[in-house]
Amino acid sequence: MTANLLERLRALDTCAVSDALDHLHLSGATIGVRPTHQGCAKIAGYARTVEVVDAPAAPAGKHLATRTVAVAGPGDVIVIANQGRVNVSCWGDILTVAAQVNGVEGTVIDGACRDADAVAEAGYPLWARAAVPVTARGRIAERGSDVPVLFGGVLVHSGDLVLADGSGVVFLPVGRAEEIIATAERLTARQEAMAAAIRAGQSVIDVMADAKFHAALTGDKQ
Repeated sequence: MTANLLERLRALDTCAVSDALDHLHLSGATIGVRPTHQGCAKIAGYARTVEVVDAPAAPAGKHLATRTVAVAGPGDVIVIANQGRVNVSCWGDILTVAAQVNGVEGTVIDGACRDADAVAEAGYPLWARAAVPVTARGRIAERGSDVPVLFGGVLVHSGDLVLADGSGVVFLPVGRAEEIIATAERLTARQEAMAAAIRAGQSVIDVMADAKFHAALTGDKQ
């Protein structure tokens, strides 16, 4: 069931999932977190969260994200909540190597990364708000892992589902994931039918009527 859910999610895009979240009155879509290089393939997986804070507010002697990466593997996405900071990095080339060795699906950051060229050369899927050369050491640190975090204003728990593609990053609360995915699947199927109708000669004005979008989300026939 878990593998099937991820396969279904991977077949969707973030726009369809965002629309489904809106329809279900759920938060989950983020803004401004982008692929860091052209080789970022779409990723889907389960969140492994890392909370980042100013260095004085965190325990000393722990390099951020290392423990999370060490226990993560296939099906996992590293989710680093760095409060949107773009003046300091919280991910780099060594963490990328470790994540790839463990088969991690990718990483999404509410903040900045560094070593962007090395990450791109490795082909590792990484989403962030910016790339900067500034190190985390002495500036920020990990306060907790696999804890609830705020990522771009979205509350994310470890085990929630993550989808990231060229349009950005969305999160699905694991308890509602089946419902969200089913809604997004209906919407995707209806949108494909709408595109086919336009290609067949129907007016885009008629095809894109608001009632048809509502029907796509609810599963009603129009």
